[in-house]
Amino acid sequence: MCGIAGWLSYSQNMDAQRDTLQRMTDTMALRGPDAGGLWIDGPVGLGHRRLSIIDLEGGRQPMTAMHGGLREVAAITYSGEVYNFRELRTELLRLGHRFETRSDTEVVLRAYVEWGEGFVERLNGMYAFALWDLRTQELLLIRDRMGVKPLYYYPTADGVIFGSEPKALLANPLVPRKVRADGLREILEMVKTPGHAVFDGMREVMPGEIVRINRQGLSRRHYWKLEAREHTHSLDETIRHTRDLLEDIVDRQIVADVPLCSLLSGGLDSSIITALASKKLLAAGKENIRSFSVDFVDHGSGFTGDAVRGTPDAPFVRDLVEKIRSSHQEIVLDSRELADPALRAQIVRALDLPPAFWGDMWPSLYRLFQEVRKHSTVALSGESADEVFGGYRWFHDPEAIQADTFPWLTSVTGRYFDGKPLFDPGLLTQLDMQGFLRDSYAQAIAEAPVLPGESATDQRMRQMSYVNLTRFVQTLLDRKDRMSMAVGLEVRVPFCDHRLVEYAFNIPWALKAFDGREKSILRAATRDLLPESISERVKSPYPSTQDPAYEQALRDALTAIQADRNAPVTPLLDSSRIQQTLAKPLGSVSPMYERMGMELVVGLNTWLSEYDVSLEL
Repeated sequence: MCGIAGWLSYSQNMDAQRDTLQRMTDTMALRGPDAGGLWIDGPVGLGHRRLSIIDLEGGRQPMTAMHGGLREVAAITYSGEVYNFRELRTELLRLGHRFETRSDTEVVLRAYVEWGEGFVERLNGMYAFALWDLRTQELLLIRDRMGVKPLYYYPTADGVIFGSEPKALLANPLVPRKVRADGLREILEMVKTPGHAVFDGMREVMPGEIVRINRQGLSRRHYWKLEAREHTHSLDETIRHTRDLLEDIVDRQIVADVPLCSLLSGGLDSSIITALASKKLLAAGKENIRSFSVDFVDHGSGFTGDAVRGTPDAPFVRDLVEKIRSSHQEIVLDSRELADPALRAQIVRALDLPPAFWGDMWPSLYRLFQEVRKHSTVALSGESADEVFGGYRWFHDPEAIQADTFPWLTSVTGRYFDGKPLFDPGLLTQLDMQGFLRDSYAQAIAEAPVLPGESATDQRMRQMSYVNLTRFVQTLLDRKDRMSMAVGLEVRVPFCDHRLVEYAFNIPWALKAFDGREKSILRAATRDLLPESISERVKSPYPSTQDPAYEQALRDALTAIQADRNAPVTPLLDSSRIQQTLAKPLGSVSPMYERMGMELVVGLNTWLSEYDVSLEL
């Protein structure tokens, strides 16, 4: 796992821009703390920062490939992991290729030399990379199918500027720190438009997309999209095939030359991944999996259930640890520390955006990953199972299913993602937030594939799955990527394996929820691995602090913003609504709902200050 950056300008020699390329690459140092490199060839410069995972000595980048031992023909700067690199390496060896390293990077590079652009369809993994073909003088920007790893680009008049995160692009003087109305809409609403970036003129390579840049300009094509296919398996066959896929996926993703662990919440998804990893490692004669969980000071005795989180995680974590005998450590966080302005600034710098939703989950994830990184370099996560198998409450709520908007923005959960109440109503009208939401949803539904002859119920549930897999999950993957890579930790997400996603996407809803429960297929496929308490546990999101000290720190930050006439966020706010909120007694502001407004205001103010953003609405 790494950070990449680069610049292609057909009208220049990049040797003259070495300092700028180095600054761009240096912004990725947290993503790649182990090594760095810069490679220049005429109009193109590739930068790389490395987090060493496989072939610690041999996998240095940028990397080039020779053809026939005579000359370099291609170069790559690469971030991610290709989990089937051993099979591809064996095939390439049979075809006459010779390898100088054991790294998956060289496999990817030589696969391109052998098969051309179509090689990417052979890859299984999470990746984002830039590949320069010295023969055709073309640059390819490529991202994995589910968009686990990020990749941004800024088209110029004679080429492109790119990087793993916006900060790499912003280090180039050609890229403005400007945000227009479209960008602000993306910040204020829990909607992530594929391909869009908040900064003006900047774009994100879409999941499953290839962006090609040559002297004729820039073109884009998808090499993978979700497709509607007939599901021919019976219930028993579906359960068995799901289990077979999970076994293979975890077997591939426990490969690493550095310490590996799992992130264990005690929920169904993380427990499945942890139990499978434990089984695989022990069967191979290796040490059992090391697992980590997170909790807050006093949660053990002071947890109070609510409409979203009915039970604390700790008892369920203990149940799994007792069953599989993992080496477990609980990370206990102090809620007061999570509201530290310095920590908030660190998170904004890691994200390049305000942490708009989920509030304290950003700093708690950051602190959790910091502690995990002291012991491990790679972590397995249960992220994305809810999108793949229909685990969220809105998949089972008739109101959300029938609503003409994104399902997470309806009923109870809708308020959880609404941070707009403290903003000026005139601004929201000017931005036409309702129109933005309506158009974004219409675009998503129009993209959703249709299977001829399927029932209205299956068609609607396919649409529900599609918007979750192409919109909602992207926000979660972004959060996990930025918070983990900011501390040099690689987090792998087995449930994002494209084979599993494709298969589950096409399971008819009657089968997917055959026993009336959420994630019915997944429960049935893994019941033997888990304690009954976890197999039967109801979905509970990532924990949020209930400590009033966190809310008080948030109120203090909001009060300071109100008192500062020069606070950059002030022109966007409704001061009377803020006063009303601050006048409420401590503890009366719902940590799930009303607190979102305070979180967004404080985070946005920090971002505007840290990045010197120019708002042009």
